[in-house]
Amino acid sequence: MTKPSIEINLTTQKLILRLARDAYEQYGISSAANGPGEKMDSERTPRGQHVVDEKIGGGCERNTVFVGRRPTGQIYNRKLREENPDRDWILTRILWLRGLEEGRNCGGEVDSKARYIYIHGTPEDTNMLEPGSRGCVRMANSDVERLFDQVDVGTVVTIFE
Repeated sequence: MTKPSIEINLTTQKLILRLARDAYEQYGISSAANGPGEKMDSERTPRGQHVVDEKIGGGCERNTVFVGRRPTGQIYNRKLREENPDRDWILTRILWLRGLEEGRNCGGEVDSKARYIYIHGTPEDTNMLEPGSRGCVRMANSDVERLFDQVDVGTVVTIFE
C-alpha cells in the first residue's frame, strides 16, 4: 500500500491528498496573500518538499482556537471575531511543516518550521481558492479534520506553483 502524500498547488489554490495510485481527495485552500516565497518574516507560502513534522489538536472540538500551537480554551465564534478583527485565526487542527531542502525551505532565513508554517483550520467564512493567509495553508475546518485523520507525521508535502 502506498503511503499518503500531499500536493499543494498555489496557482489553483488546491490541496490534493494522494491516497493510492489512482485514489485522491481534493480540497480548496487559501495560501499567503503575499504569494509564494521562502524568506523569514515575508508572510509568503514556502515552496518545495516538506514533511508533516507535528500534528496538533487531535480530539479538539471543531473551531478550537490555537495560539502558539496550544488550545486557548476558546471556541471561535462571531463575537471573538468582532473583538479581534485583524487576527489570523488558527483553528481546529494544525499540521506543522518542516522543509526538506537545505537553503530553500530548511535552515537559516528560509526554514519553514522556524517560520511556523502550518496547514490549519480557519473560520468558515474564509474565502477558499483565494490567497489570504500570512504564509500558512488554510483549510475549511471539516476538510482539515479529514486530512489530519488520514496523514501521519512524516507524510510528504510538496508545495508548488
